[in-house]
Amino acid sequence: MSSDTAVSSGHGSIDEYISQLMQCKPLSEQEVRVLCEKAKEILMDESNVQPVKSPVTICGDIHGQFHDLAELFRIGGKCPDTNYLFMGDYVDRGYYSVETVTLLVALKVRYPQRITILRGNHESRQITQVYGFYDECLRKYGNASVWKIFTDLFDYLPLTALVESEIFCLHGGLSPSIETLDNIRNFDRVQEVPHEGPMCDLLWSDPDDRCGWGISPRGAGYTFGQVSPLPSFYLDISEQFNHTNSLKLIARAHQLVMEGFNWGHEQKVVTIFSAPNYCYRCGNMASVLEVDDCKGHTFIQFEPAPRRGEPDVTRRTPDYFL
Repeated sequence: MSSDTAVSSGHGSIDEYISQLMQCKPLSEQEVRVLCEKAKEILMDESNVQPVKSPVTICGDIHGQFHDLAELFRIGGKCPDTNYLFMGDYVDRGYYSVETVTLLVALKVRYPQRITILRGNHESRQITQVYGFYDECLRKYGNASVWKIFTDLFDYLPLTALVESEIFCLHGGLSPSIETLDNIRNFDRVQEVPHEGPMCDLLWSDPDDRCGWGISPRGAGYTFGQVSPLPSFYLDISEQFNHTNSLKLIARAHQLVMEGFNWGHEQKVVTIFSAPNYCYRCGNMASVLEVDDCKGHTFIQFEPAPRRGEPDVTRRTPDYFL
């Protein structure tokens, strides 16, 4: 039986893929190709604002830190016993981007209703050529084919998710071009991440203590405050967005936070970061956010998994804006 038939006709082969990947062993190029074609079929049917039911565990950046992802599953529960929502940035920085993103895609194919994977700003062709994923694919496969297979798949990842119609989840932040969730639903997301515009903003923007919209130091997206600089009876930015869309919380990733999570905007916005000791040197905790059946929130913090043979990371000091 060919691998193509195996994946499409039953779960045996995909379970074998997951078992192999959980040992941090990459799939072959052909297996990756078949897996990503199946994943594309699933992702094509998902919305730009993908609805998600509770209970669910919401996760931030992973950045190729495979053993820390395994630690996340150990602490939070295996999929499908636990439902997961990942908010992007699976690749770059860490040493195991290939194994990390392949495992998450394999879990998506095996348990499409149990795991949601969103797009981050690093799920793009341009960024991955600079921050590690492209070079890792060349090193592990001898050519760029697997990089191209994955970056083509990234175009199909949903941009945002909505948990129980109350928690809006995305990688980056808000956009001055977006007032409602319906604005997002109407995007054509199947493209490389643009350098500007509303789709770019969703993956690149950050909350700020300052009022109103600001120019982002990242060079893409915006900073956004809780309220406008107008008199206090004017709602704006996160307050207005939550009010207009009947939201209780915006959950996002994208920024290193030392405790693994960080509240902002009077607990209307929370940043979640799930890569402990980011880049193997930052010393930060990681966290995930558990949303239970009653929509209650619990943060689980965790430390890095024991190092398991990673080489000394000699890349330049991390650019925290990416």
